[in-house]
Amino acid sequence: MSDDMMKLYSQRILALAADIPHRERLEDPQATVTRRSPLCGSTVTVDLDVEDGRITRFGQDVKACALGQSSAAVFAAQAVGRTLEEVRTARDQLRAMLKEGGPVPDAPFDGYEALSPARDYRNRHASILLVPEATVEAMESLADKKVAATS
Repeated sequence: MSDDMMKLYSQRILALAADIPHRERLEDPQATVTRRSPLCGSTVTVDLDVEDGRITRFGQDVKACALGQSSAAVFAAQAVGRTLEEVRTARDQLRAMLKEGGPVPDAPFDGYEALSPARDYRNRHASILLVPEATVEAMESLADKKVAATS
């Protein structure tokens, strides 16, 4: 493994990957979304419940590289209690950090700082973004259902 790859798979990233919170699927969730990165084959499934616009239950099944697992760990540690707007902002800031050299996402998602070395590895970006993207999609599907039910 090259020195660059060793730096990328730091102790911190490997520790996050080894300790993913909410790694159980939920029984009877309000929304479920599965996302897959065609480039590397990483797959995540996110289950969640939302009440009063905030995530009340969060579960996930993560089959990804260490970077995707680390991202899932950072995200899941902060997911419960978040609104769609907060989740969208975290996803967009994470994408900007990776693809445009933007700053680390705002708190409470500032744990993504551990993944800043992945900026230089474009082929890993999709895997890192899977859980935030799946969560946004799941929350949007619930918001769409709520709008449809009231119209």
